[in-house]
Amino acid sequence: MMGVSGVLARIQELRSELGIAPATTGDTATVNGAPGGMASAGGSSFAAALAGATGDGPAILQTSGGVSGDDVVASAKKYLGTPYVFGSTDPGKGLDCSALVQRAYADLGVQLPRLAYQQAGAGKPVESLAAARPGDILAFDSPVDHVAIYLGDNKMIAAPKPGDHVKIESVYERPTHIRRVVSDLATPAAQAAAMPRPAGLRGSGSLAGIPYGDLFVKAGAKYGVSPKLIAAVASVESGYNPRAVSRVGAQGLMQLMPATARGLGVQDAFDPAQAIDGGAQLLARNLREFKSVPLALAAYNAGGGAVHRYGGIPPFAETQAYVPKVQRALAALGG
Repeated sequence: MMGVSGVLARIQELRSELGIAPATTGDTATVNGAPGGMASAGGSSFAAALAGATGDGPAILQTSGGVSGDDVVASAKKYLGTPYVFGSTDPGKGLDCSALVQRAYADLGVQLPRLAYQQAGAGKPVESLAAARPGDILAFDSPVDHVAIYLGDNKMIAAPKPGDHVKIESVYERPTHIRRVVSDLATPAAQAAAMPRPAGLRGSGSLAGIPYGDLFVKAGAKYGVSPKLIAAVASVESGYNPRAVSRVGAQGLMQLMPATARGLGVQDAFDPAQAIDGGAQLLARNLREFKSVPLALAAYNAGGGAVHRYGGIPPFAETQAYVPKVQRALAALGG
């Protein structure tokens, strides 16, 4: 039988899953042993500040020869393959998303709050995914219900959901919060990486030689979708031909139907920048809805309604062939 402490722990876990702030006023958090602000009659609690995730959390840990973002990534990767177990902080049994983040930092001596919504307020804010660096915390949805550790190149390591395990996956939707708890800008390598690049080259390295590579990178950063995934869809849809028209009337690089294009704010589907922007929007929407790249691709081809109706990839010959074709194109791009 579950004791009182077990019941309280379970309530806290459920609140974490739902993004509900604890009702208690004694929440604290520490970074390298420094306590967070305690609640008092004269001010808001530290937990409440974290719940809003609008202010700064624990002071950022500046490192010079100490803990770096790459150290956080390496620490998290030790738990690859660990089963997802809701509420568990024991890697021997399993971890949930916030336990993975907490554990990866704790192994390096950096103490974070336990709950996802609290971690979404730790450290310092990062303005966008384009500005994120390895080791940053990515938080999703409002209220926050999921966290992960950014790896760079639009990848993250996370404990996704029940029945799954700790793994590396693409950043499938735009994070609602990005937080930096450790800073390694003191190292020469990090300083070089942080230096701005010419606009024409920005982000093009990973898609070098691919038509419209910079547009894919720009749209990917804007909507939180892997640029390589967008490029793979364009490759299969049109062979990178901005003037392509299908037998059913789909248009442009991303083969958007006119009605779909209008709904995405695309005025000219034959314009590469507009088409890629619209296709990235659609992919981001599908990824948020289905939490799966294959299902998002199936929805791109057959529509989200068909995916819901059949509870997976619809049994249409075209869609059944389309999903693995895009996956092969993605693999060819190194995605």
